[in-house]
Amino acid sequence: MLSKNSSKILLALLLNFVTVSTIFAQVKEYRDTKVDSISSTTNRKLLNDLATDRFEKRTYKTAHHQIPYRILKPENNLKGVKFPLVITFHNSTRIGNDNEKQLEPLARIWLRDSISANYPCYVLAPQFNKRSSNYENNADGVQIAKPSDDVFAMLELIETIQKEFPNIDKDRIYLVGYSMGASTAQNLMSIKPQKFAAMFAMAGVPDFSNIKKLSAKNIWLIHGEKDIENPYIGSVNLYNKLTSNKKLIFTTFKNLDHNNITIPFLLTAEIPKWLFAQHK
Repeated sequence: MLSKNSSKILLALLLNFVTVSTIFAQVKEYRDTKVDSISSTTNRKLLNDLATDRFEKRTYKTAHHQIPYRILKPENNLKGVKFPLVITFHNSTRIGNDNEKQLEPLARIWLRDSISANYPCYVLAPQFNKRSSNYENNADGVQIAKPSDDVFAMLELIETIQKEFPNIDKDRIYLVGYSMGASTAQNLMSIKPQKFAAMFAMAGVPDFSNIKKLSAKNIWLIHGEKDIENPYIGSVNLYNKLTSNKKLIFTTFKNLDHNNITIPFLLTAEIPKWLFAQHK
């Protein structure tokens, strides 16, 4: 029979094992959130009314590419302090070259006072003048995302931004995207997984091209079960292919479709909080 001290030690070890197992366990969750038209309109308006002057307008030019982009810098950009870089990718309705429309809600959340104060970072928001990701069916009949040439040019732009702002923390570069933007985030993570610390992909079409390298990446997939534009089954397939990834979260919103999937995140700190906890 174990002594009292031995029992306590054994219990502590078991509790520690459970805690560690939970921390490093894959998460698959379902949310029953519902969004009505009033809250949808109100949440979007609150973000759309924010002034975007802090997002500096620029254009990245090479011999073959021209990418308009906006850059947001930390308000208290203290010398010697390292800041994350968040890269946000827009959906297909924001395609163009006005250097305005790409500031969709997931880019604008970083302008909210509570977010900029508690989660200071650089935010890079490029705009594509054509589809950044193109969709096709693979041999299994599953829709997959293929990157455009501009996605490869993005890697050059990111390097340029890092050289200009050496206080960007190279271990905390994050990819965020909705719809086509989520597909583009997946493309970039698949092309150069060692570059990025984490990816938040909402309602995207999957990229299966580098599954093995994604098995140890911090990934949060969000999808609405009622999404028929970018079918929900795509994220299910990606999740099933990443069963060995203990850092993967897959959140299904049972009542939401493609157009209202972003709403539950717009006025909360859930995205920044998760991103800032992730490191390479």
